[in-house]
Amino acid sequence: MAILTINGLEKTFKHGSTEEKILKGIDLDLPEGEITALVGASGSGKSTLLTIVAGLQKSTKGEIFFADENLTSLNSNQVRNIRAKRFGFVFQQAHLVPFLTVQEQLGLMLDTAELKWSKEERRQEIKAILKKVDMWHHRDTYPDSLSGGEKQRVAIARAVIHQPEILFADEPTASLDSKRSKEVMELLTSLSKEFRITVLMVTHDESALKYADYTIEMKDGLIE
Repeated sequence: MAILTINGLEKTFKHGSTEEKILKGIDLDLPEGEITALVGASGSGKSTLLTIVAGLQKSTKGEIFFADENLTSLNSNQVRNIRAKRFGFVFQQAHLVPFLTVQEQLGLMLDTAELKWSKEERRQEIKAILKKVDMWHHRDTYPDSLSGGEKQRVAIARAVIHQPEILFADEPTASLDSKRSKEVMELLTSLSKEFRITVLMVTHDESALKYADYTIEMKDGLIE
């Protein structure tokens, strides 16, 4: 069963008097609870597709249906609300807030998602997730004292703490060595299966593809 359906998605960028068509009519169903990897050469449209589906930019044409709701018909506030409460994000860089400790990073995500949890429920959930990613012992540590792999584990914990329905991952292992990449992908896979989170991942990392349930190849703005 598809949790998200894309119909005829197009994206055109204007550069003065010229136009560049990045997406040329994408049709795609995202299977619920599975990991789908988007692959293809640089410039094929992978990241553009991911950011549009995630509500980070608008399409030029087409429709996106998420849980029977047409995202392309919603206003910016409605999309922002869905993005905060029902989506999770992991990027190439962890993008942690420099002046917040590890556990405060997760607390900020819970505030953003506006979950009606008690103080004790928040504390227990943060502790449980940080233990799962082996970062509870760093709960009071600031980002500048963490390694790249540790930062990415915190970013993953932050992305799933509110138990989103879809997690969007854009090159989550690109800045890591092979050992750390393996650790991050195993962690991402484990948490997505445990919480039944659907994952859409853009990657150039061939070793990451073995963790995907489906692989979609893009070329010149189209799905091959």
